[in-house]
Amino acid sequence: MTILKIIQHPSPILTTPCEEVTVFDDELGVLLDNMHETMIEHDGVGIAAPQVGKSIRVAIVDFDEEQDIIEMINPVVTATGGSEVEVEGCLSFPGLFGEVERPFHVRIEAQERDGKLYELEAEGYEARAILHEIDHLNGILFDKKIQRVVDPSEFEDEEEDDE
Repeated sequence: MTILKIIQHPSPILTTPCEEVTVFDDELGVLLDNMHETMIEHDGVGIAAPQVGKSIRVAIVDFDEEQDIIEMINPVVTATGGSEVEVEGCLSFPGLFGEVERPFHVRIEAQERDGKLYELEAEGYEARAILHEIDHLNGILFDKKIQRVVDPSEFEDEEEDDE
């Protein structure tokens, strides 16, 4: 597998809505595998194809070894509910963190790498990550949704409080 280059803001590919995937082949599988490796290498929990230079509707969310990797091809949000404000970051904006309001609950329809359709519901942090990645596919970046920029030192303070 290959570690891909992360596209940084302000590249225009990041603000361009992506094309629907119509071919489900080995090339798509290799891209998904490479995106996952790239995301892990950069300590991300999600990555979208435009972040690696591909303007197609493909994104991944992966929280830990205890959950399956969520591969979303041509995802569509079918329902949302609730609302919460939490801190987000983005691989395309190194060092930028901010409070963003998003729905607490989301339901999506998407396709797997073989083209099979599936439905998924998520809440909280998982819903936030899914919606963040789907925003990427629509050319919407989190910096436009930030209510308050958060200094990374605020995270360090919280971690010390948790110990």
